[in-house]
Amino acid sequence: MVTTKRYDYVPIEQVREHPLVANHRELDERKVAHYHDDILKNGLLEPLVVWERSSREYYLVGGFHRLAAIHRIRRSHPGWYDRVDVRVVAGDVEEIRALNLKLNADRLDAKVSDYFDTILFLNNANWPVARIAAFLDKGDGWVEDILRYVPGMDPRVRALLHAGKLSWAKAKLIGRRVLQAPAGSERQAVDAALAELERGADAEPRYVLTPKAAQRRIQKQLAADPKATYTVTAADLHALLSLLADKAGAEREQHLARVRATFPALID
Repeated sequence: MVTTKRYDYVPIEQVREHPLVANHRELDERKVAHYHDDILKNGLLEPLVVWERSSREYYLVGGFHRLAAIHRIRRSHPGWYDRVDVRVVAGDVEEIRALNLKLNADRLDAKVSDYFDTILFLNNANWPVARIAAFLDKGDGWVEDILRYVPGMDPRVRALLHAGKLSWAKAKLIGRRVLQAPAGSERQAVDAALAELERGADAEPRYVLTPKAAQRRIQKQLAADPKATYTVTAADLHALLSLLADKAGAEREQHLARVRATFPALID
């Protein structure tokens, strides 16, 4: 587990960046400018967080904007901040990557997509869902949804999600359609969902038929015609059960047409 080993005062040249532990967003120049002015006026009030991978080998985990501001100060004030205050932490690389994301998420309005790579990385490192969720202060279900939908997520959906043009709820609905689509037709399912979004439609139609609605409509028909009968094939039954379970996927329209023809009382 991640532990704080000590607080220290180290040469700034010893604070390096690790290729697997980085700021999860591009540096915001406004934040760098803010820290530049604040540190000049008040000093470094909050220490940088560094990972000591081995003795006196430090990698930055938290404080990327503050470090960028210090480097800017040093360019105009040579000799300033030759040493900096740090909080030294220890842990394995998976834990440090998780800590890096957590520190950034706590400081910024992190998007759900900012968590994807780290959660997949931790899952591949055999972290249980509960451990990932607890470390990131998230619910188990939230982590499970990421592990369910993100590995096969179409790059277009991920880009829209990260740009704020698609909600996580709609991205999950598209992911559900992909998982329900017949093998080999996954891309077509995404194409159809994105086309619906462009038209202003929901990425996923609401339940066409719920069990409760079906029961209510059958009861209504029985009251009107107690001797009503249906001639049903296996394909008809499959279409009906698919709609009731909301598992129609790419065949939704075909199933809907079959159920409407076979069970006219069930569909509005």
